[in-house]
Amino acid sequence: MGLFSHKSRQEPGHTSTTTAGASSSRAGLFGKRRDHVNESYSMATKPRFGQWLKYTWLDILTMVIMGVIGLGVYEAHPAPTRSFPVTFSDGEIVFPEFGYPLRKEIVPIWAAALLAALVPIVVFLFMQIRIRSFWDVNNAVIGLLYSLITAAVFQVFLKWLIGGLRPHFLAVCKPDLSLASNNPGDVGAGYNGVGYTNVYYTREICTGDINEIDDSLESFPSGHTTAAFAGFVYLYLYLNAKLKVFANYHPAMWKLIAVYAPILGATLIGGALTIDEYHNWYDVVAGAIIGTVMAFSSYRMTYAAIWDWRINHIPLSRGTPFAYGGGAELSDALWTRKVGWGSGSGFQHGEKNAHTGHGAYSNGVGHRKPVGNGTGPARADEMV
Repeated sequence: MGLFSHKSRQEPGHTSTTTAGASSSRAGLFGKRRDHVNESYSMATKPRFGQWLKYTWLDILTMVIMGVIGLGVYEAHPAPTRSFPVTFSDGEIVFPEFGYPLRKEIVPIWAAALLAALVPIVVFLFMQIRIRSFWDVNNAVIGLLYSLITAAVFQVFLKWLIGGLRPHFLAVCKPDLSLASNNPGDVGAGYNGVGYTNVYYTREICTGDINEIDDSLESFPSGHTTAAFAGFVYLYLYLNAKLKVFANYHPAMWKLIAVYAPILGATLIGGALTIDEYHNWYDVVAGAIIGTVMAFSSYRMTYAAIWDWRINHIPLSRGTPFAYGGGAELSDALWTRKVGWGSGSGFQHGEKNAHTGHGAYSNGVGHRKPVGNGTGPARADEMV
């Protein structure tokens, strides 16, 4: 039978298992009974394309849908009618921080997004010189796309529904106060020449390019920074896990530099936006927070942990729950070879490490001595 046929076929390296605690057959929504079978697969072998697609098609479809939604929102006109001051009666600009000249971007948005995607992928592939695991590359790239796409859609909705003035807004707007209108039915009616000392207006007084005006009203949050942090913070987490920088031994300094290089890159991209006056500092901070949150969330979805140095390098399976108690596949899927890591020496959950004699899950910090001898109160020396 075919891969997508009604009858299931036992593939090499695959087993069909019923989800624990649940009946293999349940009544459907309209009374029909159907099997709920959770098909597991080996993380140690590379699947055929059809098998990979069977496990991944829903993610691919979701990414396409989210991409279309994000693009549509990105192309839409700003939702709110935003009021802004222009000049006082003596001609002085009310808020000079919005009167900067329009400058060329140091890092264009397409370059920021490309760097945030390609640099991590290149590193993932380079790491396979030692790791040599299809599923590690798969989880790394899929997790990266989770981070980039969700962060992008999140921030374009904020731009559309909230937005804000870019530092060069007035230079792009090119306001002409004679165009102000408060006639009923006009855009911004009732909000021109109003506020304290009547210096607030809406965008109908702008005479500049409509696309540039739309863009200059959508400053918050920074899309450049969101993309940079979504991609490079994810890479930071990956490198930390694969190099075991914050683990159970003293690593070389170059690993610390390698781990924080992506953070430096993301910060430089965000900081450049305050030099070319494309964003306010708070736009950059918001973008960094959004990108970081998405990166952490996406990494945890695809790997066994974020900070737990014993297992944060192990990619998760879609078909089998991670065995925190022992027996996890790809427990040696990392770069470093120090102190027994990645050597194939038994860093499996519950097994003994040949170097330390401890269980590998704890990597030397688990398997505590039981307290007391069972016949009386425990002494202090037995609790150490």
